[in-house]
Amino acid sequence: MAVFIDPSITLAELVTQRPALARELERRSLDYCCGGQRTLEEACAGQGLDVDETATALSATPGGEIAPWATFGPVELVDHLEATHHAYLHEEFGRLTALADKVAQVHGGRHPELAEVRRLYGELRDDLEPHLTKEEQVLFPMIRELAAADTAPTFHCGTLRNPISVMVREHDRAGELLEQLRAVTEGYVIPDDACASYTALYAGLEELEADTHLHVHKENNLLFPAVIALEAEMPA
Repeated sequence: MAVFIDPSITLAELVTQRPALARELERRSLDYCCGGQRTLEEACAGQGLDVDETATALSATPGGEIAPWATFGPVELVDHLEATHHAYLHEEFGRLTALADKVAQVHGGRHPELAEVRRLYGELRDDLEPHLTKEEQVLFPMIRELAAADTAPTFHCGTLRNPISVMVREHDRAGELLEQLRAVTEGYVIPDDACASYTALYAGLEELEADTHLHVHKENNLLFPAVIALEAEMPA
């Protein structure tokens, strides 16, 4: 029997408790990563959705298991992020760049929006690649050091709130670019004359969007609050 979802739950809590609902929120343009602190009721109002109808539909969606990552501590979570979402992006970037270039060259005459798709995706990749590097080489090692310490370590950045605030701003920018990509592709609708490469590009970009939203959710709504709390309670 489905458990009815309380409209006062935040979108972040909802996806942490029931990750299977991430896709359903995506379909309704309900932002659970950068906008995860809004309640379901607030988010529905922002999109002009009936909150009771939405809560009923979400409640009936199969898959109520809590994901293992929802219970991870900071070190387990950074290991998980690198092994899953970071690895996925490193692998996909080149493939999607090649597809975007090819499809724009072949189909750009009939579909001028493909030039904008290629530009936006290129900007997204240019933003995300150094972002991943900063996390892997700077922030995540400091989080591991903090978690292993008995007293608060001295970091070159002062408090970890400082690099975390930078990461959050960069997440917001990635979210804006993903939103623009969805708009220019009209929701990744594949035209009638699309070839296999065209289809693969749009499918790949939509998958990247979903993966990045979940990636950002895990960092903004789970990892970063846990790290800030750990640092705050660490004896000097």
